[in-house]
Amino acid sequence: MSDVSREDLDAVSAQLGREPRGVLEIAYRTPDGRPAVVRTAPKLPDGTPFPTLFYLTDPRLTAEASRQESAGVMREMTERLQQDEELAAAYLRAHEAYLAERNEIESLGTDFTGGGMPDRVKCLHVLMAHSLAKGPGANPLGDESVALAAEGPLRGTALPADWPTIEELRA
Repeated sequence: MSDVSREDLDAVSAQLGREPRGVLEIAYRTPDGRPAVVRTAPKLPDGTPFPTLFYLTDPRLTAEASRQESAGVMREMTERLQQDEELAAAYLRAHEAYLAERNEIESLGTDFTGGGMPDRVKCLHVLMAHSLAKGPGANPLGDESVALAAEGPLRGTALPADWPTIEELRA
């Protein structure tokens, strides 16, 4: 079911500190060549449902997502979702695209996707993974989280050098 090389699975295993499960492909590789996001099967090999289609694995990026969460970024994003109809509509489209892509692999019979979509922001790890896997424009709040991360030393190493800035995304 997976076209992922043993070398990549070993790298992801080292990143996670455990054997990865249900990996279908490396969905995003950093500019410095490391696997950073995996696309996972909707059901793990033992049959357990796993609705998180895109999973962030690079420790530099997971640490940054955690830092942003601790800094209140999720709360601010959720507040903006309640006030900005255009942002809420774009976030809903991201949820629908995520769900459709997962259902193409295998339906779980649920509309739960992850990250809090479509009504709130619950996990920046999921949103960043979605944006990095699909590229800018796939998930507006994931895109913003990646842009915030790219303000530091991760741009060009763990994140694309040409990722839009937060100012460009909000313009």
